[in-house]
Amino acid sequence: MTKYCDSVSRRWAVEASVYTSPSCRGFVGYGDADPTNVSPVVLGAEMRVAETRAVNRALRKAYGIGICSVEEIGSLPARSQPETNVRKLPPLPANGNGQPKLRDQLCLLIRQHRLDASLVKQYAADFCGAKDLRQASREQIQSFITHLAESAANDRDGLLCKLNSYASPGTAGAA
Repeated sequence: MTKYCDSVSRRWAVEASVYTSPSCRGFVGYGDADPTNVSPVVLGAEMRVAETRAVNRALRKAYGIGICSVEEIGSLPARSQPETNVRKLPPLPANGNGQPKLRDQLCLLIRQHRLDASLVKQYAADFCGAKDLRQASREQIQSFITHLAESAANDRDGLLCKLNSYASPGTAGAA
């Protein structure tokens, strides 16, 4: 990796390995950073940024986390006029049949619509007729995700009321 590093121009490339057990062969992640691809806040700390990127990528590989870190998404250039109702999201990993994993779909909806994850989980279990969400079938969860997406898009206020009905008395309004 040293052939890709140049301390004078503050360009760094780092490799990180994560081992989840003593018998694990390891998960490798690579990270790079230079003054052109880091936030102005961390200028001068490019080596640490490259290391953080490498470690984060290795950890995401090791634990099957299919979502980018916020730091890697970066910032968009300023626009002369703001665009309304534009949502560009990172692609989701496929589950083998070309579809994103149900868990990732649900997490994306929760983030996209700024919902309380614990209330969504309780609502999902109730919707699926299960005591615990783990007892629900794949089809039931897919049906819930479709319902949640439609509710969030068409009647967010109604959805928030429904979610808040699952909140403990002291946490009403948490969704």
